[in-house]
Amino acid sequence: MNADDFPTPDVDVESVDPETLKDRIDAGEDVMLLDARMQSDYEEWHIDGKNVTSINVPYFEFLEDDIDEAVLAKVPDDREVTVLCAKGGASEFVAGTLAEHGYDVNHLEDGMNGWASIYEAVEVERYDGAGTLLQYQRPSSGCLGYLLYDDGEAAIIDPLRAFTDRYLDDADDLGVGLKYALDTHIHADHISGVRDLDDEDVEGIIPEAAVDRGVTYADELTTAADGDTFQVGDATIEAVYTPGHTTGMTSYLVDDSLLATGDGLFVESVARPDLEEGDEGAPEAASMLYESLQERVLTLPDDTLVGGAHFSDAAEPADDGTYTAPIGELVAEMDALTMDEDEFVDLILSDMPPRPANYEDIIATNLGQNAVGDEEAFTLELGPNNCAASQDSLAGD
Repeated sequence: MNADDFPTPDVDVESVDPETLKDRIDAGEDVMLLDARMQSDYEEWHIDGKNVTSINVPYFEFLEDDIDEAVLAKVPDDREVTVLCAKGGASEFVAGTLAEHGYDVNHLEDGMNGWASIYEAVEVERYDGAGTLLQYQRPSSGCLGYLLYDDGEAAIIDPLRAFTDRYLDDADDLGVGLKYALDTHIHADHISGVRDLDDEDVEGIIPEAAVDRGVTYADELTTAADGDTFQVGDATIEAVYTPGHTTGMTSYLVDDSLLATGDGLFVESVARPDLEEGDEGAPEAASMLYESLQERVLTLPDDTLVGGAHFSDAAEPADDGTYTAPIGELVAEMDALTMDEDEFVDLILSDMPPRPANYEDIIATNLGQNAVGDEEAFTLELGPNNCAASQDSLAGD
């Protein structure tokens, strides 16, 4: 059924906006969620957390005039329940039906689409280069981006197309001009915002090494080769070629303080190597990743912060709320970073999660081979990112 096809409940049902739900979860409040989407959608992607209890009861089980008592028995009647669905229509109907049966319920405004619209900016407090560095966090998918600003100028690393206006508005609020938009690689889990920002007179930058993958718009943007630098106020961003996750992967060293590693290294894991050449090319890509980590990343000073383009449910934030960690700390906690090459390759090939949803269409869009509208672009990237080599944390192993 279309969300518009669900009847309006006979009782008033309170709605909860996504930001409020996120605040409750972050505050450690016990939250009970009833996800009314189909089981396959729920299993692929749902809201989770240490203090979140989530159950899946598809909306169609509430469509009968006389609801089976076994269905009602699945729903706790001794606590508040927040019902959610994809867009908000089914959840309002289900919540209304439960309210008519005496349950204490509300529903999530705009459903999982609303959850995917949450985008938070957190200052990286341990950054000690020139200017100020913010980390953008999208909890629905674990996507991370970075906004550096200093002396009236700013740069965004790994922007999302869905939040193009947000970056421009934030720059205006900070009283700075957005000068650069840089991508670390051809992303497989979200639609890049570099081209949209370039259309807004922000200089779009993609890795020179990524062009050979079939980028159709390379002549319209600036390409970054290993060692190239970009000035933002008194801060310098240096391109550091770190292939492995993709052949074009390029990290950005932000004023010698934080390395934005894209999908090469995360605070809880390392990159998966199979999204460009599939299973057949994964072993060679894994070896390439090993060399990049050992020769380009881990040779940086131990206090250099690492900030990836994603975080997973297994990641633990730092004290400042960002998903960043010093290189020395990661080496001490992640055995994968001290293994020999054969052990490393075997490890990251052994437990890779399912590939990101719609990743082939997303890659084609980011290469410029597909043209999609804003709504389709947003829908393509819904779901988990799955860009790490393991669903579980490799830190502390």
